[in-house]
Amino acid sequence: MADKPQKGEILGVPYNFERPSLGRMLSSYWKPGQKMLVKKPFGVGYTLNLANWRSWVVVAVVAVLLWQERSSSAPGPDLEDEDEDKDDGPVEVIVD
Repeated sequence: MADKPQKGEILGVPYNFERPSLGRMLSSYWKPGQKMLVKKPFGVGYTLNLANWRSWVVVAVVAVLLWQERSSSAPGPDLEDEDEDKDDGPVEVIVD
């Protein structure tokens, strides 16, 4: 039986299934002088290079969007009172 390669590329997408070490994990997420996306230390695809300032912009935008989603989806005390006053009965719609 032939040994399958542990790392390489398929259709331009890198993969690496070698046993990860702590040093390799840390060094792959912090690569000064490299682009924003770097090969993942374990798994398939790319990850953010935290030494690049553009990656921190992406992280900040995602954090703001998550915060906004959580704050808008949680009903406040004012919205709960309005929900009790609503009548969820049937509505008649007349179309000419």
